[in-house]
Amino acid sequence: MAGLDVKTRTELLTTMLRVRRFEERCVELYSAEKIRGFMHLCVGEEAVSAGVLRALEPLDAVVSTYREHGHALARGLPMAAVMAEMFGRATGASRGRGGSMHLFDAERRFYGGNAIVAGGLPVAVGLALADRMRERPTVTACLFGDGAFAEGEFHECANLAALWRLPVLFCCENNRYAMGTALDREHAVTDLALRASSYGMRAWTVDGMDAEAVAAASARAADMIRAGSGPCFLELSTYRFRAHSMYDSDRYRDKAEISAWKGRDPIPALTERMRAADQLTDEDLAGIEATIAEEIAAAVAAAEQAPVEPVADLTRFVYSERT
Repeated sequence: MAGLDVKTRTELLTTMLRVRRFEERCVELYSAEKIRGFMHLCVGEEAVSAGVLRALEPLDAVVSTYREHGHALARGLPMAAVMAEMFGRATGASRGRGGSMHLFDAERRFYGGNAIVAGGLPVAVGLALADRMRERPTVTACLFGDGAFAEGEFHECANLAALWRLPVLFCCENNRYAMGTALDREHAVTDLALRASSYGMRAWTVDGMDAEAVAAASARAADMIRAGSGPCFLELSTYRFRAHSMYDSDRYRDKAEISAWKGRDPIPALTERMRAADQLTDEDLAGIEATIAEEIAAAVAAAEQAPVEPVADLTRFVYSERT
């Protein structure tokens, strides 16, 4: 695949670095007990966030999973709002009520963050149907893992989306493990794109460790959907470098396997391609890193000073007000 232009490459690299550095800082804050609860990191999978979200328009909808920090940041949610949500503060994207797994921003049409495996799929199909009925020329991108592919919701939603030719972009982040269960111990046929195509939708596999490949494939799929082709399915072959969650001891994977995949880290891979093409200097990279470091520091400082939601608001958004 021919390389993208320098502006696009720089934006992809910057997005991946923002996500990586944000999550690295979150690990430190979690260890310091400033972030509590469950936290699922996408370290290693940043090319998916950067590439898929770049293909979408502002009016498109996005439905994500519990491993959604990268998706949210790439969608344009302010880092300060995401960090405040991690802290459980009222200035967070979900007013501190959702935490790591439930980032939400209706203004940017980012509809979660969903702690239930495959739980976002019916939501995505519903959003796409609503947009179709209102004659909006939009795409609904639904990101989910290979574990969700094994759930009945995926197959029901894929069938309905194909039957009604709904504008859904199914993005399966196949990181080869559903929590601790390896792909070949969960699926009799591990070619997920092939299986998705059986529903009558366009489907293909993409190198999910290559941000440029993901961006190109996502743009192609989005264009096809906008042209009225019906849903598309992308199997994004990727790998998470860290355990399933902060509570996971990660004893189900061989260290040599993890090391081999780290050799395909999407960030240095794109960095080296840009350097080889004289599109990135050490000074350029240092400038990007410095800007991101400042952004993270500001987000943490704001989160630490932000208030928690008052107890008096405990039932707000839970019960409707009497009329």
